[in-house]
Amino acid sequence: MSWGTELWDQFDNLEKHTQWGIDILEKYIKFVKERTEIELSYAKQLRNLSKKYQPKKNSKEEEEYRYTACKAFLSTLNEMNDYAGQHEVVSENLTSQILAGLARYVQELKQERKSHFHDGRKAQQHIETCWKQLESSKRRFERDCKEADRAQQYFEKMDADINVTKADVEKARQQAQIRHQMAEDSKADYSSILQKFNHEQRDYYHTHIPNIFQKIQEMEERRIVRLGESMKTYAEVDRQVIPIIGKCLDGIVKAAECIDEKTDSQLVIEAYKSGFEPPGDIEFEDYTQPMKRTVSENSLSNSRGDGKAEPKFGGKPKGKLWPFIKKNKLMSLLTSPHQPPPPPPASASPSAVPNGPQSPKQQKEPLSHRFNEFMTSKPKIHCFRSLKRGGAAPEDFSNLPPEQRRKKLQQKVDELNKEIQKEMDQREAITKMKDVYLKNPQMGDPASLDHKLTEVIQNIDKLRLEAQKFEAWLAEVEGRLPARGEQRRQSGLYDAQPAPAVNNCAQARESSPDGSYTEEQSQESEVKVLATDFDDEFDDEEPLPAIGTCKALYTFDGQNEGTISVVEGETLYVIEEDKGDGWTRIRRNEDEEGYVPTSYVEVYLDKNAKGAKTYI
Repeated sequence: MSWGTELWDQFDNLEKHTQWGIDILEKYIKFVKERTEIELSYAKQLRNLSKKYQPKKNSKEEEEYRYTACKAFLSTLNEMNDYAGQHEVVSENLTSQILAGLARYVQELKQERKSHFHDGRKAQQHIETCWKQLESSKRRFERDCKEADRAQQYFEKMDADINVTKADVEKARQQAQIRHQMAEDSKADYSSILQKFNHEQRDYYHTHIPNIFQKIQEMEERRIVRLGESMKTYAEVDRQVIPIIGKCLDGIVKAAECIDEKTDSQLVIEAYKSGFEPPGDIEFEDYTQPMKRTVSENSLSNSRGDGKAEPKFGGKPKGKLWPFIKKNKLMSLLTSPHQPPPPPPASASPSAVPNGPQSPKQQKEPLSHRFNEFMTSKPKIHCFRSLKRGGAAPEDFSNLPPEQRRKKLQQKVDELNKEIQKEMDQREAITKMKDVYLKNPQMGDPASLDHKLTEVIQNIDKLRLEAQKFEAWLAEVEGRLPARGEQRRQSGLYDAQPAPAVNNCAQARESSPDGSYTEEQSQESEVKVLATDFDDEFDDEEPLPAIGTCKALYTFDGQNEGTISVVEGETLYVIEEDKGDGWTRIRRNEDEEGYVPTSYVEVYLDKNAKGAKTYI
């Protein structure tokens, strides 16, 4: 089966067919190129999708990823990122293994095809030239033969005519001989050209054209083989990444299998557990008896009482709803001073001042009294919040509870160690470069590195001193060294002392029916509980917005914890109204806020900005 023998007369059709084959190859190249673009676009979209749902650093989202379900989702995002990388590999391999080679091959194929068909056309032109020569000699031979016949006939006519002279007959005879000789010469020339043409024609149809068509056939078969190999490579490129894609999918399945609902439930408990006991039943208060309020043995505020249970009367028990109070309301209950505000200094009682501010009424509803009674049984977090708001935090993080301080110090030590290692690597690199300069002075001046090396060594010394300082504080917290000032900080933040400032922050007060206050000394042991229970929960609370302004009518020292000093005539921002306990929460600036007696200030709320409202 050869195109040279079977298709010897199909030169034009072969030319069209080979051009179609090149077009098919270019079409396949275009297909693969668009596939690579799709793979790149898909990989980019997958990476953007994975990046979009990655948790932001130092944000609340990052804290959520401690749950097993969120960890599995994060693993899925990471695996999808690797999955996208495999699509990029497919695109790169298709480009390098198929597109680049096929593009070069197409150019070579076009040049080879052009060369073969150029040779074919050249052979065609040569045989056509030979054919023209043969036709020309044939026509000349035919013309000479006819001329010789006419000359012979004229001679015979002249010879038969008795009226023609002998000279004319001789002349006709000579002319006939010349024409016969020309005919013989044309015959010989025609015979020679015919033999030559037949030889050229045999070479053309049996040698030149078969060879050219055979080369074209081989070229076309190579093109077909190359196209098939490219299609195999196309499949193999995809097959090569299937194991890695399978590993990515296996990683997603493995992450999903690691989801543990019990662990997540336990993490929720650890995140939101308050540590309080559920509230007990509210006792029946018999007002026919002497007005003396008692507290149930099961009450939250007297869980460490003398253990004597008072009789309960029939009635539907009603629990306290304190866990469902809004955060700002709960903070207000936790941080407001639980003692009666002092009267204005102008008189022994606020009523003695004409048109002056009145002290708030001390009568409370039993339920709100129980809220205050319960909340004061635990140390309030404003002891810590006041430290955080009071300007920049101390360098040794002494304003934090021990565990939080230890974590901060450990984090700082780790950061310093990383910086030290980085500087040491830089010092080593400079030292090696200096050695190279010493051995090869043409590469650089070793003295030019001395300043940089000295600077790096000084930085290392500074960082080491800094690290030693923080390690000493860390050792102090962990108990490896004597705790300097530990007793002072604990007494100022955690212990309940008889001093008024600490009593106001930690000791509970109980309201008597006649409006006076009595202290419950039995709760002093509970004040030693660390205040970190609430500090973690409300650590991210936003500052309360100002709801109005106020003007100080009297000077207030604000010596008790949770209060703030004001000067007569000073204007401040109101951030919390009087809740009925006689105290108003105000703010001087972002770092100073606290409570003042309501009777000491004149309040202007935003909703009544046109008229002043005084609490009396």
